[in-house]
Amino acid sequence: MPMPLTFRTTAPILLGLSRTSSSYSLLLLNPKKNKPPILRAVPTSAPAAAAAVSNMVKAIRVYQHGGPEVLKWEDVEIGEPKEGEILVKNQAIGLNFIDVYFRKGVYKPPSLPYTPGMEAVGVVKAVGPGLTGRAVGDVVAYAGNPMGSYAEEQILPADNVVPVPSSVDPVVAASVMLKGMTAQYLLRRCFKVEPGHVVLIHAAAGGTGSLLCQWANALGATVIGTVSTKDKAAQAKEDGCHHVIICKDEDFVARVKEITSGSGVHVVYDSVGKDTFQGSLDCLRVRGYMVSFGQSSGLPEPVPLAAIGVKSLFLTRPTLMQYNATRDELLESAGELFANIAAGIIKFRINHKYPLSDAAQAHADLESRKTTGSVVLLP
Repeated sequence: MPMPLTFRTTAPILLGLSRTSSSYSLLLLNPKKNKPPILRAVPTSAPAAAAAVSNMVKAIRVYQHGGPEVLKWEDVEIGEPKEGEILVKNQAIGLNFIDVYFRKGVYKPPSLPYTPGMEAVGVVKAVGPGLTGRAVGDVVAYAGNPMGSYAEEQILPADNVVPVPSSVDPVVAASVMLKGMTAQYLLRRCFKVEPGHVVLIHAAAGGTGSLLCQWANALGATVIGTVSTKDKAAQAKEDGCHHVIICKDEDFVARVKEITSGSGVHVVYDSVGKDTFQGSLDCLRVRGYMVSFGQSSGLPEPVPLAAIGVKSLFLTRPTLMQYNATRDELLESAGELFANIAAGIIKFRINHKYPLSDAAQAHADLESRKTTGSVVLLP
């Protein structure tokens, strides 16, 4: 006796029932699109068929804010891509400090529980109905919204991904997408660095700092970088820093004034926050730019307006999502990044790889400054 069938459909007109060697299919007419899509019929008592409907994958889930221990490795159910969406099987996932901010509650996720992560590269596994321009098998990358890359698979808006050139390894792309596009908008749009500028980059040996140093040097700037250890100082030198300051051994404000003969720098790129913010303001020349794009040491204290009026300073707290708000901005940013990789202007260090299931350890190492360069999670 044949098994009962369960059908899921919103289309109004049934044209017929066909059978293949492994499944039943309904032929339905969609009046809006005037073509008959195929909808699979699933035998309700067949375990294999049920698995096809309920696609279970592994992912990191966060149920409450806190330390790395709140990152839980669990089974989650993932649906099918809707109109304008794609399903991506992740190959490599970038770890960024913004993931820590969300985990700790510095930034608020849309809801709890949530899956963290804002950067990944993977292969398109399925496309939503009517979607053009993306195909199964494409290698794509994304950085920014939506959150949720700490997963074996994820559904993404098709307009949020960019194609990865065949010359760029997926693991490399995952390690530099968010950090690289951050460097692009900071150096090319937020404050446009040009030959002759003097720039100060904090955390110069970090994932983003390393790229900022290389790119700023290539643009003709004099680059001053701060780091925490001698080993990191050596790396910053390799990455194009003309002057490296080890903050544990030197007062970076006094050293910057010495390097610039008292003039100060044109721009400070500060991802550290509380521990460096006031000193960064002191390092700026008249009409200098204070670009605060992170707070790894904590949120800075509020700044009285008069404090930046003394030297007519500019203060901004930019984010990548607002600088890549349109599809054109996204493609321009990613295109310039990939071009600089191809030209050898940007060299990348993937110094640390962790299984995605060990995301908690990766977070702990990142926060304790045990990492340099980029950190990648592998599903």
